[in-house]
This record gives sequence, structure tokens and C-alpha cells, in this order.
Amino acid sequence: MKKIAILGSTGSIGTQTLDILRMNSDLQAVALAACSSVEKMEEQIREFRPAVAAMWTEEAAADLRARVADLDVRILCGMEGLLEIAQLPESQVLVTAIVGMIGIRPTIAAIQAGKDIALANKETLVTAGHIIMPLAKEMGVAILPVDSEHSAIFQSLNGEPKEDRESKIEKILLTASGGPFRGKTKEELEGLRVEDALRHPNWVMGRKVTIDSSTLVNKGLEVMEAKWLFGVELDRIQVVVHPQSILHSAVQYVDGSIVAQLGIPDMRLPIQYALCYPHRRPMAGRRVDLFELGSLTFERPDLDTFPGLGLAYRAAEAGGSMPTVYNAANEKAVELFLNEKIPYLRIAELIGEAMERHQVVKDPALEEILEVETWTCEYVAERVLGCR
Repeated sequence: MKKIAILGSTGSIGTQTLDILRMNSDLQAVALAACSSVEKMEEQIREFRPAVAAMWTEEAAADLRARVADLDVRILCGMEGLLEIAQLPESQVLVTAIVGMIGIRPTIAAIQAGKDIALANKETLVTAGHIIMPLAKEMGVAILPVDSEHSAIFQSLNGEPKEDRESKIEKILLTASGGPFRGKTKEELEGLRVEDALRHPNWVMGRKVTIDSSTLVNKGLEVMEAKWLFGVELDRIQVVVHPQSILHSAVQYVDGSIVAQLGIPDMRLPIQYALCYPHRRPMAGRRVDLFELGSLTFERPDLDTFPGLGLAYRAAEAGGSMPTVYNAANEKAVELFLNEKIPYLRIAELIGEAMERHQVVKDPALEEILEVETWTCEYVAERVLGCR
């Protein structure tokens, strides 16, 4: 029985992770954590009977305690709750499905406790890859990607000797759907509504990730994540727009061969692969029918209309604390857009303005990363709302 702890169990990745547990009786959820969805968490506790659960606020935790008083489950709250779940002695794998930099400290704690990480939290490697990857190597912990693109790259590398695998990679081909606005001009994006940006053509995701996909910022974050996961330089990571979302990413080797992973766009596939690695298991659902599909198409990304991707490469090249600024400025700008405080095109502008103002810290410790995050969020808020 493999025992799993899930941070972000009520979100999109979290609920699909629980779908995988329903399909695999030898996977058990021993701990669940969420932000504020008390009703959903109660349902999950009653179905999966974890030993521990956590909510972000004490108010939500108190509500949940009252709801599940008839069950044998401990209810925790806040960062302390996340850290306790991350280090839970009986768990073997931590699924990091929460959104934002809140995931960094629990991930570090889990690695230090010897847990394998099923990584769905991009911000962890984007902002602290220089801390996470050496620590995972030191502790002998596996970092198993849950993102469909990084899982595809991970799968495309299988079979290559680990000791010289990085030297055999000529290029990583990181695919992007292009989002709901592929082919649009900047003029056509003026004045669009929040609900327009939340209509992704292929994937069902959380609100923040869906907006990031539409701006290509999500792909920028994935470029930085791929750099750390696979040990390749930025000039060997090429973003390819692939509207059908069937080829999830690929690796081009030094002999010119390209190995790719294809499949129906369904996040449960990479989740199951991470939780069951190195084994493949049957999974019900649709299959790719190449005759029905007919063709796959590929395009270069439009960096003029979607400057967020180019800014990601600039942030990664600057290194140090600059990726934290990129990430935190985007988080705050997306929050403001979702709350209808700024227009859509202002998201990338605010990221660029914050990056221009920042003085890079070359090798930031965790506390410095968190300080940079705070500074960036305050800077963006001040630019928009005129207050700190």
C-alpha cells in the first residue's frame, strides 16, 4: 500500500489525484490539505478517511472540525498544518497541488523527511530550484513531474542511461496549446472579459492556471521548471505551439531522433504515472485515434502579442531572485485581473515593470525569496491601486 499526502486536494489537480486513488486500491490518502473549500474537504474526508487534514485559516479549520467531529481525523491549519502533513511519518509521497509560492516550504520539509515529491506546483522550482534540486539529490528523493508537459519529457527520457542523459539531449520541445487567444492580435485582446480568458480550448484547470495559459506565462514558468528538472540550458528549451494538445512534449537527441509522448489531454494520465512510477497501469478513458485525428500542427509562439513568454526567458537568464519577481508579479497581476482591477494586457506589462525595478539577489536563501515575493506583490499593488 503506497500512502499519499495531498496539498491542494480540493483543486483541479487534487481532485483528479483522488480520481486516480479511486482507480487504484493500493494507493491510500493519509493526509489532505486545502485552502478554504470546507464543504468539499468534508466530502473528501468522509470518502477517503485520512488521518490528518488541514485548512489554511483557523476559521475554516474550526468549521471543518465541527463538521467531522464524528470521525477519527485530526484537523490542522495554516503553514504549520502544511508542514506537519509534508513530514507525516506514514506517508511516502507528497503531491504538491497547491498554487503559488506557499508550496515551497512544505516541499522542502517533505524532501528533508525523505518523501518523494509528485510535483504540480510550478512555483517551487521556478523560484527555489537552486535549493530544491540539490536537496533532493542529497536526500535521495525523487521529483516526479505531474505537469503534462514535464511528465511527457520525463517519459521521453526513459531508457536513456541516467549518468549521461543530460549530455544526450540536444533540445527539449515544450508544447503549448496557445490558449483561447491563439492567432489574436494585441488590438483584438483589448477589453476582453475575464470569462473569455477562462475558456481554455483543451484543458480543465484552475482559474489562475487558465489565465496563465492564455498569456503564455504558464509556458514561461514551465520553461524555468524544465531547466531545473532536466538540467538543460535555456537555449536548449524550445516552446512549440501545438493547438491539438495531443503531443504533450518531446526530446530531441544529439543524433537527431525525437522521442515524444502523445495522448488525450487528460491530467489523470501524468498524475497516475507519477504516483505509480516506474510502472504503467491501465486507465479507462478515450484513446487517441490517429485516423480520426488526421493531422497535428505546430507553430512558433507569438512573442509580440504574448510578451509574458519572452519575459520568462529574460528572468531565467538573469537568474537568482529574478524568477521570483516574474512569478510573484504575475500572481498579483492575475489576481487583479480576475477581480477586474486591470485589463488583460496589463498583466504582462506589470511583470516587466517589476522586473525592471528589481535588483537581483544572486543566490537567494529561502527567506530572501519570500522577502522578494512580498516586495514584488507590494510593488504591483502600488502601481495599480496606489497603495502598499
